[in-house]
Parts: sequence; structure tokens; C-alpha cells
Amino acid sequence: MGEVAVLFRVYAEEGKEEAVLEEITKQMGPKGSQLEEIAFGIKAIKVLFVHPDTEGSSAIEDKLRRIPGVKEVETLEESLT
Repeated sequence: MGEVAVLFRVYAEEGKEEAVLEEITKQMGPKGSQLEEIAFGIKAIKVLFVHPDTEGSSAIEDKLRRIPGVKEVETLEESLT
């Protein structure tokens, strides 16, 4: 059984990016995360999760969407590790 690495981009309500990033880290413990500038002051959060390939990534995406202040979640990459 292998593992799957999934990279998400999370869009938060304006001005709440750092608070959302903190909450994601506290609740979900991603393997990696960073705040990135997209354009003209728009920021997004990139988060990386690694999970067994028997589990689906949709459960992680659903948890991310339920965090207060999250507007949208986008899957950027998904690959076996």
C-alpha cells in the first residue's frame, strides 16, 4: 500500500488568510503549508497532505471547506509517493 500526496490551494475571506492557515495547521496537521501571493494583493494558502492510497482526498477537501473563513478549495496536484 502506498501513500498519496495532495496539494490544495485554499482561498480565504479577504484579510483572514493567516487565521485560516493557523486553523488548518491546528485542526488538520498538514505536511506543509504556505501563504502565497497570487496577484495584486490577493493571497491564497497552499497546503500539502499525505494519506494512505486507500483513503480518498475528498474527505480532506470537505474538512478544509468546513473551516470558518474558507471560501473555496482547489486541488492542484495529486500523486503517489
